[in-house]
Amino acid sequence: MYRWILKITLALSLAACLTPNFSDSASAASADASWIDTSSLQQGTVGVRYNGGTSKRVKVMITKASKVYTYDLNASRKTQTFPLQSGSGAYEVALLENVGGTSYKKIDSASVNLSSQNAKKVFLGSVQNVNWKDSKNAVAMAKKLTAGKKTDQAKAQAIHNYVATNIKYDYAKAKALGGVYLPSADSTLASKKGICYDYSSLMAVMLRSSGIPTKLVMGKTTYVKEYHAWNEIYLNGKWVVVDSTVDAAYKKAGKNIPFAKDAKKYSAQKVY
Repeated sequence: MYRWILKITLALSLAACLTPNFSDSASAASADASWIDTSSLQQGTVGVRYNGGTSKRVKVMITKASKVYTYDLNASRKTQTFPLQSGSGAYEVALLENVGGTSYKKIDSASVNLSSQNAKKVFLGSVQNVNWKDSKNAVAMAKKLTAGKKTDQAKAQAIHNYVATNIKYDYAKAKALGGVYLPSADSTLASKKGICYDYSSLMAVMLRSSGIPTKLVMGKTTYVKEYHAWNEIYLNGKWVVVDSTVDAAYKKAGKNIPFAKDAKKYSAQKVY
């Protein structure tokens, strides 16, 4: 069994899940915070829209104490939503503009305070990399798969079984992608293939739209040698580790392993 797991580990090339390097060259922030939308703060998310007229790469950086998350901001007029997943307290939300290479300067910032809340709410939100509000086909499929299911456990297992059975790992995509990539649940559903980020985002989109708190997690696991993405699903009063990418490989090989993985085999670095 262990030899077989090793073969699967070597087969899953997941380098495309790697996050880009980042360095910050900060300047003074302005007092104008018209670019930030805090109307969804009680749900644990914040919206950002930047129309600076720049062709340079722009990032959003969200900081709470020592926890820092950075995101590429799409060059659109539409507000993009980001999670405040580090618990209650004060956050700084900053806009960063590229000044060359991997260096950025701070062009604006705002402080927001997240009061004590249900910590699971943020993991129901539609955010940049788990965008269920704009994933109509994936949401419709989730509704179909969970129809008649009475418990979150049954719903989660139905969605997981569909994803692990129908989505194939895309080795060509893993090799071709650069450092910046955002998954699209509807695109993954249509093509029926993807990398680990696609699997975990699709799972989170389908589960969150079904009212089940779900984390998209990135980090390391003993199942895969590269940087990896998986899910944690809130079921029966606790967070359960679920890895549809690994399970898809096992199913393809005619093997089965438990729906809930051993959390000790996973080490989270980023949670969305």
